[in-house]
Amino acid sequence: MSQHTPPLPATGAERTAALRAACAAGTAAARADLEALVRIPGVSARAFDQAHVAASAEAVAELLRRAGLPEVGVRTATAVVDGVEVRSAPAVVARRPAPAGRPTVLLYAHHDVQPPGRDEEWTTPPFEPTERDGRLYGRGTADDKAGVVVHLNALRTLLPLWGPDDGVGVTVFVEGEEEVGSPTFAAFLAEHRADLAADVIVVADSGNWRVGVPAITTTLRGLVDCEVTVSVLSHPVHSGVNGGPVLDALTCLARLVATLHDEAGDVAVRGLAAGSAGDVDLTEEQYRADAGVLDGVRLAGTGSIADRLWTKPALSVIGVDATPVDTASNTLVPSARAKLSLRLAPGQDPRAAMTALRRHLLAHAPFGARVEVAEGEAGSSFSADTSSAAHEVARAAFEEAYGAPVVEMGMGGSIPFIADLVAEHPAASILVTGVEDPDSRAHGPDESLHLADFERACLGEVLLLDGLAGVPAAVTGAAPRP
Repeated sequence: MSQHTPPLPATGAERTAALRAACAAGTAAARADLEALVRIPGVSARAFDQAHVAASAEAVAELLRRAGLPEVGVRTATAVVDGVEVRSAPAVVARRPAPAGRPTVLLYAHHDVQPPGRDEEWTTPPFEPTERDGRLYGRGTADDKAGVVVHLNALRTLLPLWGPDDGVGVTVFVEGEEEVGSPTFAAFLAEHRADLAADVIVVADSGNWRVGVPAITTTLRGLVDCEVTVSVLSHPVHSGVNGGPVLDALTCLARLVATLHDEAGDVAVRGLAAGSAGDVDLTEEQYRADAGVLDGVRLAGTGSIADRLWTKPALSVIGVDATPVDTASNTLVPSARAKLSLRLAPGQDPRAAMTALRRHLLAHAPFGARVEVAEGEAGSSFSADTSSAAHEVARAAFEEAYGAPVVEMGMGGSIPFIADLVAEHPAASILVTGVEDPDSRAHGPDESLHLADFERACLGEVLLLDGLAGVPAAVTGAAPRP
């Protein structure tokens, strides 16, 4: 795999053209590999068969072995979660040592996927990849098995062209439990710290600005969630005999939830930070189309659309437990529960945010109802140092691959494990890239990948890795964080 056949031109347009041709030659194989991975239903949610997650990890490991990486293994780690010792889901770690003086690049993606939901909501079966109108449909096509194959294709392109003293050191880390919140991620990093050390970290788990327009994600919101239970009675009672003096728990829960936003739709919880996304051209029309907002629905909140999506808190009710309508009897509901998800502005401390949310919920108990708050997941936000040499190389690589300027954008979602990467490798430069676009519908029915953008992403990473070889290891990373 170290033979130059033919040798790469040293620099410039001829080298770029040679890399472009080599990457294009692997397009069919990359798509076939992606389709094979999509067919493995590796759902990491515990209600699903975890044998499929193990099979997914083994399939990824075998692909990396065939790509020519000298060290490949499926690994786990031990962690304590909610007071119980657990083993992590299987992750794949593969390595190519760095030539002398060259940086090491950690390539991250995850092979696990979200549950498919109801089959009838999919146009075609979720685990049978299907092409329609230039897009590949199936669970995991975009999030994040495409990210796995972008890494794979880049290495399969470059390793035969690099000699033993060429290129960069590479570590591939493909996680198996991202879709359940990466509960053992910090423990995995600590247990395998030496093998995961890097100067540059490429996280292929985000998206682009538009089809054909590349992006590097520079900010991510943090996250806390909780379950709030409202109780008013010790047991159900007849709604006619007893209704009136006491409001049922579901009505009280609704009144409590209604206090979480002001009349404009901004989050009304005191103590939460908010920022500004700056001058970003994201229109209301674009957002409404991307999110599928129904005609006549007025958008909530104040500030620009980008502010509301990326740098201000967002609080949502994502689940409610109460008596189902189909089985309801004429009784007052004694207790009702809701799950709340709070996205945090970059820089907001998750613990302080959870404290503020708990304080608000307890202070606004309607009619003296008993309110209990059970804390859930917490994750830190992320702000990239975009001044590093690695970011300069990335911008040039993706602009060349896509033929369009890179957009540096925020992301309303959260990737909490990035905070763990920063903590373990504070001097590394972190690049958050991806292949999703506003039509990908990650996590939902008919998830899909734009195939032309997939090819562009593959080329972009080839050019990125090859370009980083020209930057000394000492200057690739960001400035150390305090």
